[in-house]
Amino acid sequence: MNKQSTLTPKLVFKLWLALSLLILGMAACYILVTTYFSNQHHLATQQEINAPLAQHLIDEKFADASPFMEDGTVNKAVFGDLMHDMMAVNRSIEVYLLGIDGEVLHSVVLEHSPKEPALYVDTKPITDFIESDYKGFCLGDDPRDRSERKIFSVAPFENNGRNGYIYIILSGEAYQLASSNIFNKYIKSFGLGAIALTTFFTLLIGFVLIWFITKNLRTITQVARRFKEGDLNARIEDPEKTDVAVFAHTFNDMADTINANLEEIKSVDELRRQLIANVSHDLRTPLAVLKGYADTLQEKSSSLTEQEKNKYLNVISSNSDKLTNLVEQLFEYSKLEAKQIEPLMEQFSITDLCLDLVSKYDILAKKKNIDLSIAVKNNENILVYADISLIERALQNLIDNALKFTPDNGSIKVELEKSGEQCFVKVNDSGIGIAPEMQSSIFERFKQSSESFAKNGAGLGLAIVKKILDLHQSTITVMSKQNSGSSFKFNLPVA
Repeated sequence: MNKQSTLTPKLVFKLWLALSLLILGMAACYILVTTYFSNQHHLATQQEINAPLAQHLIDEKFADASPFMEDGTVNKAVFGDLMHDMMAVNRSIEVYLLGIDGEVLHSVVLEHSPKEPALYVDTKPITDFIESDYKGFCLGDDPRDRSERKIFSVAPFENNGRNGYIYIILSGEAYQLASSNIFNKYIKSFGLGAIALTTFFTLLIGFVLIWFITKNLRTITQVARRFKEGDLNARIEDPEKTDVAVFAHTFNDMADTINANLEEIKSVDELRRQLIANVSHDLRTPLAVLKGYADTLQEKSSSLTEQEKNKYLNVISSNSDKLTNLVEQLFEYSKLEAKQIEPLMEQFSITDLCLDLVSKYDILAKKKNIDLSIAVKNNENILVYADISLIERALQNLIDNALKFTPDNGSIKVELEKSGEQCFVKVNDSGIGIAPEMQSSIFERFKQSSESFAKNGAGLGLAIVKKILDLHQSTITVMSKQNSGSSFKFNLPVA
């Protein structure tokens, strides 16, 4: 019971934990993505604002002085003045004098790195940036760190027949260090704060939302517990309105099935008790007769005449046959009920089968002066698709039943009629008929009275007929009036 009571809280906790982790993951991704694109936006803005810087440097510094000496060496005095200007404006920028092929001819860097600068810079980003009229966002090589690509300003120049570029890294190492420090502080302050707030509101809102989301599950759990504790009528009301309609319908269907199975078990148990009672009674009568006559033959054998002995022996033989028939019927019915018999479907002539059966039962009918006949509409040879041995057994039971309950000088007729894809078989008699209150139960086993058994048998014949027709997915119906005869009708598929 304790295990069941913790089922819903466990589910709520798992849902809440999953939602919390999802939102925290989204928050972390949001912070990282926002930081990345904010940084990219800042770099793009800085590059566009400072794009003319290289050209301004050329216009100002190279207007009256050449970047190269007469011997072709770099004019370091000009670049020395440039270093002083950089210290006053922005210490993070790095200025490089590049040849037309990207060769680094000279550099002006305020804070030198122990790393040796690269000898060449990739000129493709430079030419792309110039062709975009300095409007695009473009990253170029950092001669002091080839693993990084940074924003830059560039301008081409031509002096005394020599071409090259003034290439300025706008976010040098000093900028990168400052940016990294600021970013770390930003993450620690804003990032951790945002995560803390997100966690708090996730715990609060997630718990409330999941509580409402799992409301239907808690209701279903309560109904299932009531059903388990014995309330077999417990059902989920309005399953279509729940958030888990399929689950709710499945539970209701399962409960209905369990109830139906329980009712069937009760019915089977009741039938079992009836079976034991009826079989006990039905066996007791012929056994008592057998024992009585057998004892009489033993005790009075010397004083009985041959005629009396034959009479007693005939009674013993007759009751032995009844017992044998009852046992055979019980065995046959039990196999049919346990579905141990599989019909062997084949094509055969129902007309020929009925003619054979009428011929076989004709002698028994004549003993009671009963007119046993067959009528086939249009005298047609009708072929059906069924198990011939089982259908023969069903027809035998129906004719047996008609002979038992039809008085002398009566009539029995077997009728065949083909209609569409079905063949309808009727066994009509002019017997004593069946009371209306009994017609709905005559196909159940042991529905005859003990008095009827003494004359006619145990009442399994019609029950066996119904089981055989159930195997053929066919139904049998009866129409009868007391003292006006009965008519049994079933159908088989035409071959």
